[in-house]
Amino acid sequence: KLCEGILNILEKDTKTSCQVACLEALRILSRDKKVLVPVTTKRNMQILMRLAKLDTVEDPLERMSEFPVIVEALKCLCNIIFNSAVAQKLSLELNLAAMLCNLLEKCKDQQFVDDIKCFDLRLLFLLSLLHTDIRSQLRQELQGVQVLTQALESSLSVRWVEEYKTAEDRDRPPLSLQETDCAIEALKALFNVTLDSWNVHSENESHQFRYMAAILRHCLLSTGPTEDKTEELH
Repeated sequence: KLCEGILNILEKDTKTSCQVACLEALRILSRDKKVLVPVTTKRNMQILMRLAKLDTVEDPLERMSEFPVIVEALKCLCNIIFNSAVAQKLSLELNLAAMLCNLLEKCKDQQFVDDIKCFDLRLLFLLSLLHTDIRSQLRQELQGVQVLTQALESSLSVRWVEEYKTAEDRDRPPLSLQETDCAIEALKALFNVTLDSWNVHSENESHQFRYMAAILRHCLLSTGPTEDKTEELH
């Protein structure tokens, strides 16, 4: 009942501070699988997707005041999808993976969106881990390898000197914590999406995997903000 009450409030046009507080409470509650049973409905998933700006294909990310709401909504979706098989099935029905890829595109060349990008990537990782049909959809329909590789490239601030060779700057500073976390989530999602890709069929796929290999090499030469984060990244 508490979760339903929170979602009823979130469905209304309330203040940003109220939305964030409600989402934070829902995120904590959504760690309990028993609590999720009555909450995991199409309507409730759509409420969270709307708050995460996953239902607006064209609208850019412009209002920074909404960014904390987007991040908290994505965190809630991560918990719900991880803990609920029903939510995993609804994700396919609601085309969640395509919407997440679209949100990643909106994050390109934007400032202050690292948290949005990180939890978007984490949700793509969870979907590709828990639902084989979504993994196939990402690989075949949504150009997931390209989308995720570009997200990894952006997180690592890769510069190119040749088509398949990145610039090696041994004096570059370590990645920030947010950049490292985004790169880690992109790598985890990429692993899932490319898991069954041992047989490359086309010239475009060959280019994509050579391009990814160059970025992975760059990743191995990069360092995180701490020794532990560097080890996790590698």
